[in-house]
Amino acid sequence: MVETAHVLHDERAKEAISKRLKRAHGQLGAVIRMIDENRSCEEIVTQMAAVDKAVTTAAFTMISTSLRECFAEPTSNVDDVTAKLQRLFLSLA
Repeated sequence: MVETAHVLHDERAKEAISKRLKRAHGQLGAVIRMIDENRSCEEIVTQMAAVDKAVTTAAFTMISTSLRECFAEPTSNVDDVTAKLQRLFLSLA
């Protein structure tokens, strides 16, 4: 059986995903500092929610872009790639 994998080619999407993940990275650093500074739980959880949203949005962007590219590639096995991307999508739910 041939392993079906997809690599993102859309440079704008990759840039957007990278930008979101860098933002999440910075937000996560802020969470650590807030804990070290004994900030309120409400402030910390709010910041953690922002990190979660940034990472989740990046993942959904990657999946949706991959689906679009998969259907545009005549050489890809659309059914296999779609099944894999659906599993990834559900792992975020």
